[in-house]
Amino acid sequence: MLMTTKPMFDLAYDGGFGVGAFNVNNMEITQGIIEACAAEKSPCILQISKGARQYANIRFLKHIIDACVEEYPDVPIAIHCDHGDTVELIRDCVEDGYTSVMIDGSHHPYEENVRLTKEAVDVAHAAGVVVEAELGMLGGIEEDVVGLDAHEYQKNIEKFLTDPDEAKDFVSRTGLDSLAVAIGTSHGAFKFAKEPKLAFDRIEQIMKTCPGVPLVMHGSSSVPKEFIDLVNKYGGDMPNAMGVPEEQIAMAVRKYGVCKVNIDTDLRLAMTAKIREVFATKPAEFDPRKYLGPARDAILDMVKRKLHVLNSAGKADDVIKHWKKQGEPLPAYYGKHAAAV
Repeated sequence: MLMTTKPMFDLAYDGGFGVGAFNVNNMEITQGIIEACAAEKSPCILQISKGARQYANIRFLKHIIDACVEEYPDVPIAIHCDHGDTVELIRDCVEDGYTSVMIDGSHHPYEENVRLTKEAVDVAHAAGVVVEAELGMLGGIEEDVVGLDAHEYQKNIEKFLTDPDEAKDFVSRTGLDSLAVAIGTSHGAFKFAKEPKLAFDRIEQIMKTCPGVPLVMHGSSSVPKEFIDLVNKYGGDMPNAMGVPEEQIAMAVRKYGVCKVNIDTDLRLAMTAKIREVFATKPAEFDPRKYLGPARDAILDMVKRKLHVLNSAGKADDVIKHWKKQGEPLPAYYGKHAAAV
């Protein structure tokens, strides 16, 4: 069932769970994600980055997601733009049928971030689409998102975290629907020079200055060691890869106002590890179904694992009931294309 993230976050904020936002790039990844969410009865955010739009062609990705909605009507699904960097891209996403968008002006000076975010909010809200924005800076690199060097980030982390008072002003002036915060997470597989400790005290402060605002964690893949070992065993070269410990992610969603957790790197690792394994153990194999099939299964297993970390398994029915009770309409796109959806 297609919806914005609002009904999900309404329940997640006080319900002790977070919704997984999983990046999609092709059919196998999307199938693995949605099949896991259906099996675990969990709400789901399928997010598309600028790079995914360029790689797969948004028309193809959109039809794959539409197939998910048709095949799994009991799964609450939001289509989200990950790290939109311009208002023009946000406008394109709204017109392409996204139900949620992110405008990321965190790399700009504060006043420019406010201006850019407010403009994006005006565009999206006019079409019934919700908006996520970011304040603070993360480390690491992922696709078009270039953060701070891992060593520099951890050495001076306090100066890059989201400021609670600034967050209050940012929320008030922009009218955003959810806030991506910098609390010690980082993008990519090589996130940290040493095991991180999330700034839970900072989350508590932000919850006080921005009461009721759903918070979002970017850079939240945990980079499981068993998958790094599998990649390296079969010809990979990923020394010293390190992510956010799953127990810290679990605490963030169970105890604090974190309603959305972005996960991409872990899916890439699971998929790559299985493909490498097939290529190494069955060198004569050339049928894509024989290595993309196991890769899809690995995505499914990884997503199931994450849904239990996020405590969202079993929450799908509650989200749908809440959505129906609130009577939230679909974004304007779906009114214009009612015959096709």
